[in-house]
Amino acid sequence: MKLDINSTVLKKRRIAVVGFLGAIAGLLFGLDTGVISGALQFIAEEFALSDTMQEHIMGALMLGAAVGAIFAGWLSYYIGRKYSLLVGAVLFIIGSFLCAFTPNVEILIAARILLGIAVGIASYATPLYLSEIAPEKIRGSMISLYQLLITFGLLTAFISDTVLSYYEAWRWMLGIVVIPAVFLFIGVATLPRSPRWLISKGREQEAEKVLEEIRLTRKEVVTELQEIEKSLQIKQSGWTLFRDNKNFRRSVGLGVLLQIMQQCTGINIVLYYAPRIMGMAGFLTTAEQMWGSVLVGSVNVLATFIAIGVVDRWGRRPTLLLGFSVMAFSMDLLGLMLYLDLDATWAHYFSVIMLLVFIAGFAMSAGPLIWVLCSEIQPLKGRDFGITISTATNWLANMILAATFLSLLNVLGAANTFWLYAALNSLFSVVTWWFVPETKEISLEKIEANLMQGRRLRDIGQLL
Repeated sequence: MKLDINSTVLKKRRIAVVGFLGAIAGLLFGLDTGVISGALQFIAEEFALSDTMQEHIMGALMLGAAVGAIFAGWLSYYIGRKYSLLVGAVLFIIGSFLCAFTPNVEILIAARILLGIAVGIASYATPLYLSEIAPEKIRGSMISLYQLLITFGLLTAFISDTVLSYYEAWRWMLGIVVIPAVFLFIGVATLPRSPRWLISKGREQEAEKVLEEIRLTRKEVVTELQEIEKSLQIKQSGWTLFRDNKNFRRSVGLGVLLQIMQQCTGINIVLYYAPRIMGMAGFLTTAEQMWGSVLVGSVNVLATFIAIGVVDRWGRRPTLLLGFSVMAFSMDLLGLMLYLDLDATWAHYFSVIMLLVFIAGFAMSAGPLIWVLCSEIQPLKGRDFGITISTATNWLANMILAATFLSLLNVLGAANTFWLYAALNSLFSVVTWWFVPETKEISLEKIEANLMQGRRLRDIGQLL
């Protein structure tokens, strides 16, 4: 009996370690996204950059990420999820070195595109790997760990940028990312391969060995193996499955819709306006506003911790509904504050509070849970294709919104833009209610079976 208990404890620890090491890619995602905001002003001064060239530097990462997300589907299919992450780690290392030692802006942009490709691979392969390796009862928490490390990466970037800004050490800001990138490579090299990918390649014995390491009982191993093999009986895959199977088209469509919803919450406009709102509340100098960004990053991390704690207890749907409602409410009030433009201390601090409430609402819901759902709802034979499309949609939507953001502000004004996003978040609550399934504590194969039987999208997570 004691031996069984010790074995169970060791397996639980192994699962936790696998989840953490797999999610480290999120840390790199957050760091590379965040460090450029603090470094850009010093880069612009050193190379005498125009506004257009600064936009190219900022946009290079998103362009690379869109390319990387598309490329990752092919890569993950042929060499697997684990080795895709290793490729991403190598690109993180090379790109960070090039950024730190760049002699000119052209090489810097090329390096940022390379880092973007790494981010795109990570944003594709990490949620997919974690969804396929995690026990169903903690699958949501394990995938959300990826988003937690993204937020921690952003916070770390804000802190390092703030500290290094006193020395104008922008090369250190960009180069420091090499350290976690090396750790990612070493950590991922020790991970098991996805059992679902192994079985799809006819390597059943290897898959069984992996499951023996990360499942608590022999019964769980046997049941999961049988369910995976049953899901592979579908003869078509990828594009042909999408072309010929309307049920797969429904899940791909839902994945695309979810990623568009995440980008259209207004998170980008809130982060853009954060320095101004902080400035109104008394964060006047550049250093003070950078410390204000650290405050935003801290709330982001803490709220994502909440998501990890509730996603497998409350479920995906209730948490998303709460998050969209909180974001709609805070956006509405932020728009009102901008419209009234009150020159009163209480109004300024109230705006900061609403800013932080919005960040918390996003971080506990749409931030992590969209990645969770998109990795859960696709059938095994179409998972690479479906997640490629949804992840690429995320980055393309990000690029489009970034490119049109200032034009939208100029046409509508700040207050109306915030109110527009408040209305969108209210709409997303309705979409969640009608279309988003509850997938907690149900196997990926059961979700797939319900989908392929033609059940309503919001019902594909039901056991009966």
